[in-house]
Amino acid sequence: MVKNEDLLASVSDVSTDSEFFSPIPAGYKKGRAKYCFVMGTVMSGLGKGIFSSCLAKLMQDKGLKVTPIKLEGYLNVDSGTLNPFRHGEVFVLDDGMECDMDLGTYERMLDQNLSKANFATSGQIFSSVLNKERHGDYLGRDVQMIPHVTGEVKLKLRELAMSSGADIVFVEIGGTVGDLENAYFIEAMRELAYEEGPNSCCFVALTYILEPKALGEQKSKAAQLGIKQLMQLGVQPDIIACRAGSAVTEKVRQKISVYSNVPLDRVISMEDSASIYMIPATIAEAGLDFKVARLLKIEDRINLRYERKASAKWCDFTDKIGTAKRDVTIGITGKYTSVRDSYASIINALEHAGIALGAHVHIKWIETTGVTDGNAADELADVDGIIVPGGFGTRGAEGKIACIRYAREHDLPYLGLCFGFQMAVIEFARNVCGLAKANSTEIEPECPEPVIDVLPEQKKIEGLGGNMRLGGKDIELKPKTIAWELFDKAKSVRMRFRHRYEVDPRYIERLEHAGMVFSGKAPNQPIMQILELQSHPFFMGTQAHPCLTSRPLRPQPMFVGLVAAAMQRRCPDKKLPGCVKAVQKVCAQGS
Repeated sequence: MVKNEDLLASVSDVSTDSEFFSPIPAGYKKGRAKYCFVMGTVMSGLGKGIFSSCLAKLMQDKGLKVTPIKLEGYLNVDSGTLNPFRHGEVFVLDDGMECDMDLGTYERMLDQNLSKANFATSGQIFSSVLNKERHGDYLGRDVQMIPHVTGEVKLKLRELAMSSGADIVFVEIGGTVGDLENAYFIEAMRELAYEEGPNSCCFVALTYILEPKALGEQKSKAAQLGIKQLMQLGVQPDIIACRAGSAVTEKVRQKISVYSNVPLDRVISMEDSASIYMIPATIAEAGLDFKVARLLKIEDRINLRYERKASAKWCDFTDKIGTAKRDVTIGITGKYTSVRDSYASIINALEHAGIALGAHVHIKWIETTGVTDGNAADELADVDGIIVPGGFGTRGAEGKIACIRYAREHDLPYLGLCFGFQMAVIEFARNVCGLAKANSTEIEPECPEPVIDVLPEQKKIEGLGGNMRLGGKDIELKPKTIAWELFDKAKSVRMRFRHRYEVDPRYIERLEHAGMVFSGKAPNQPIMQILELQSHPFFMGTQAHPCLTSRPLRPQPMFVGLVAAAMQRRCPDKKLPGCVKAVQKVCAQGS
């Protein structure tokens, strides 16, 4: 009889005489790391990433080391070429990996900087398998979905467990149970649980409870059939989280419990919440965190003293949600405004800043395609500040420039991100420096005054995305500027980038002479990365995406500054702190 231990053979034990194949990293110890698998049924978009990150946070708050990974079924090698209309925003990690927006949820909730090891697509998995086949790594075996492709998935999870030193690896499987593209991921999880042995893995199924208005009651049949599909794949869920618009009734939970062989106390209601940051409390109230610890037999690793401190700190933050006494409205001017997930990180960064300052931040979505100098005042009449976010392409660019001009001329707080930084330079060049034909070569390739262009050294790098500046980069701050003050007078700050166009160095001196201050630049390079107008209440832009590094307990200073300036504009008669003092106050509270 073959024991589970025998399955954990090294990669070098590949043989045509055996059907067992499960590549193991050198030094891997079975049982050290546990695995929690989160998958969805009925439909996508249930919030698997939110649920998984919230559960991971609760385990992290117990003093356990956790690390997440998102498994995506699409064949793209990364998310960089995906249209935000189709898949939400592209989230960029510090190491430059362009990934799914759920990685942003994990980073914010766990306050961790993740890496490419925390994200895998079918494109990555298949590429790795085919490369190994070409190198002869499979020693003459016919390469198949099982065991080779599933083996590659298991290898990636075990390598992550080892490199992170995690007590629990949280594995989120994209899509829905029943999708052809993620079936092999689920099979790999089944195999991994079998090989690792009892109490090594926990399976969580998110499902959806229908509540048709015409019937006036909750219906569980779709959820039952979705769970049945999962069980037909050989996976017995340990926990079922029922998503619904309102609290799931006891009767519905009982039906699902009986149908799925899952104890009733592990079938929980996950109704809609006012903020995702309230969800950890909902999960904790159901005792799910301790149930997971018992299922994985890691109760002895819990640090209760650490948990009390971490829980108190988080509660101090969540207690402020919904208690704001002031309101501000920030306009987001973009071209993906019909899909809110396109700007998920910006929305979260504004929420973090608003909670820290005691303000409820309302967002007005402004589609810029039809905005002109003539109607910008009408479009922006009811906002207290604006953000021009990142984006690619020409559509809506002139409308963004019109919004920026209005903000500059009417002291409306402004924050430009990436493309918004570039548009601010173009607007200033045209209307202050007198360069009437100023533009970006992205928008007008034969532009006679290309104040925004691809730098010469970047033009040498060929291929779509090849000449992108991606990932975390250091920004050297200019002393005695607003940016320098916002970042606590630091010499430099690190932010994340995703762009290929820059301020053309030939125009920097002329822009600065007219009053534009480049308060942040790349060390030892003529690459401008932060701009500001010091005569303006708050006018800043950055080539970076600062929203990507905003965290609930550590709001991003530029967003705090924008919201603080918007609050001042809304209530000029009240003694509210200026943007710099507001940031200093928030940072002091966070520490």
